[in-house]
Amino acid sequence: MQKPVLVIKLGTAVLTNERGEIVQATIKKVAAGIAALAGNYRVILVSSGAVGSGRGFFAGYKGTLAERKAAAAVGNPILIRHYERHFSAYAIPVAQALCERQHFSNRIRFLQLKETFAEFWKNGILPIMNENDLVSNVELKFSDNDELATLTAIGFDAEALLLCTSVGGFMDADKNIIPVIEKVDTRIMGYVQTGKSSLGLGGMLSKLTFTRLASSLGIRVVICGLAGNTPFADALAGKVGTSFMPRPSNLRARQKWLASGSITLGSLYIDKGAAKALQQRRSLLSVGIRSVQGKFVAGEVVQLKDEEEQIIGVAKVKLSAGEVTARMTSKNTVAAHADDIVLF
Repeated sequence: MQKPVLVIKLGTAVLTNERGEIVQATIKKVAAGIAALAGNYRVILVSSGAVGSGRGFFAGYKGTLAERKAAAAVGNPILIRHYERHFSAYAIPVAQALCERQHFSNRIRFLQLKETFAEFWKNGILPIMNENDLVSNVELKFSDNDELATLTAIGFDAEALLLCTSVGGFMDADKNIIPVIEKVDTRIMGYVQTGKSSLGLGGMLSKLTFTRLASSLGIRVVICGLAGNTPFADALAGKVGTSFMPRPSNLRARQKWLASGSITLGSLYIDKGAAKALQQRRSLLSVGIRSVQGKFVAGEVVQLKDEEEQIIGVAKVKLSAGEVTARMTSKNTVAAHADDIVLF
C-alpha cells in the first residue's frame, strides 16, 4: 500500500522573527521533524515566508500588492535555499512547487500536478509549495496559504493536515488550548479572535474556515505549533495542539477534486427547497437559485450557499453567471447536475 499523504503548512509568524527574517533554527527543526516522518508519510510542505524573506530588498517597503509580488519573487529562491541546506543533512532533496488556482480548478492540470508529485515521492524528493505570486492575478489568488494547504490536502486525499501557528493550537475564551474539537460550530467560532500577524495574511478565522471544509471531507486537521523536539509527531499523536475530528467521507477522487476547487470566484445562493433536493442527491435547478455572486463561465466550480449564507457545498455549473441569472424563473433548467455537486 502507498503511504498516506500528510500536508504540513507553516505560517509566516512561525518561520520569521519580528523583523521578518527567517529563523534558521526553525527551518532546522522543521527539517528534522519531516525527516522523522518521511518513512511513514508522503509529505507536502506548504511554506509561507517568501514575502518576509524578500521585503528587505525594497527601500521604503509598504506592503502594496506590487511590492508583495516583487518581494515574493525575490524571497522564494532565498527561502528554498534555506530548506535545501537543512534538508540536505537528511539526504532529502527539495523541489519548489509554485502553484496558481488554475492548477486546482482545471481537472487536467490538477492530474498533471499529482503525477509530478508522484515522481517527487518516488525519488525521495520533498515538494515545497507556495503560491506563484509573481503572475497570480489578484482576483485569482488563493486567499492565503491556509487555503492552498487545505485544497492540496483535499485534492491529494491526505490523511492529515497540520496547520502550524505561533499560538500552538485553538484557544477557548480563557486562552487555554482545546485538545480535541469534534465539530466546528457556532460555539467554537465564537472563540475566534479576528486579528492576524503583521507578516501573514491569514488568521484563526481563516484556519477554522478551511479546517471545517477539510474535516467535513474526511481529513483530520491539527492546529499546532513548533514547540518541543518533535512537534509534528506530537501533533499527529494528539499530544499537542488542537485536533479536529474528520467526518466519514466516501467521495470519489473526482468529487474530491471538485471540492478542492471549492473556494472560487462565484457563489450560488439557493433556497430551502433546493437545499433539501440536493440532500436527496438531485440536480440543482435554476429556479431554486435566489441570487448569483461573481463572474464564472459554464464548467467552472462555484460555491453553494444556503439562506443563512453558509457554504453547504460546491458544484460544477452547466451555465455561466449571466445564463443562471437569466433563467432563475425556469423550472426545467439544470444549473448543475447531481454528479457534479459535492455537499459538505
